[in-house]
Amino acid sequence: MARLRRALAGVPLPRAADGRLVLAVDVSPWLRPDAGTVPDCSFCHTYGRGNAKHQMMPGWPYSVVVALETGRTSWTAFLDAVRLTSGADLATVTARQVREVIERLVAAGQWAQGNPDILIVLDAGYDAPRIAHLLSGLPVEILGRTRSDRVMRRPAPSREDFFLAHPRGGRMPKHGGEFVFGDPATWGEEQAATVTDTRLYGKAGAPKPTTPGPGRRARRTGDPQPATTWDESSPAARHTNDRHTTRSAPNPDELVENKLRSCFSSPASE
Repeated sequence: MARLRRALAGVPLPRAADGRLVLAVDVSPWLRPDAGTVPDCSFCHTYGRGNAKHQMMPGWPYSVVVALETGRTSWTAFLDAVRLTSGADLATVTARQVREVIERLVAAGQWAQGNPDILIVLDAGYDAPRIAHLLSGLPVEILGRTRSDRVMRRPAPSREDFFLAHPRGGRMPKHGGEFVFGDPATWGEEQAATVTDTRLYGKAGAPKPTTPGPGRRARRTGDPQPATTWDESSPAARHTNDRHTTRSAPNPDELVENKLRSCFSSPASE
């Protein structure tokens, strides 16, 4: 296996337009639906099997590293594969695997001092910042895809801008406004934009707005509170008003009297 890995690192590999190597890492399962009791078997998340449903199928997940070609093609140059054991730390395994692949590529002469850094492409399921930290010291750049439902925060405003917007004062916020990936109204002004022609879908554009930082949706002290309106004529308001006006706290004496009456009453009297 070691000789095969060294041989794969020494073959001519596809490169990007600037001459750099572009490696992609992803997990691909080897499904064994009829062998649920094989050793080291895990349940793998699959898509579109049986009435296009998401299912958990027994199999062996493999972490695969490939070299990408340029252009719109699905052909890749296979470099390495490692089986993921049950409960394995994906970031640690991926960083170790990529580090070994980079060392073999450097030993095979695929990268030398002065060449562009090797680009590592990760899917949204990877912890890109942690993997970048684990790969520190290598000539690599990490490019990770971000989930479309992420919400990030812009930088906190300066003290002058905050008090201009809030004359009555308040606590300084730790973050700025929200940057919702699914809401273009929160993107703000774009810093750059790229447009390319595609064969099937016409022109495709990708704007680059002001880059925010990671954040949470939780509202923090000092953020402006949204205005709340209440329509008294709405059905929800009428239901709420009726519920609050007709119901009252029960009388303890009446509760005891009703309980005793139900216990000592005879069937004939009922």
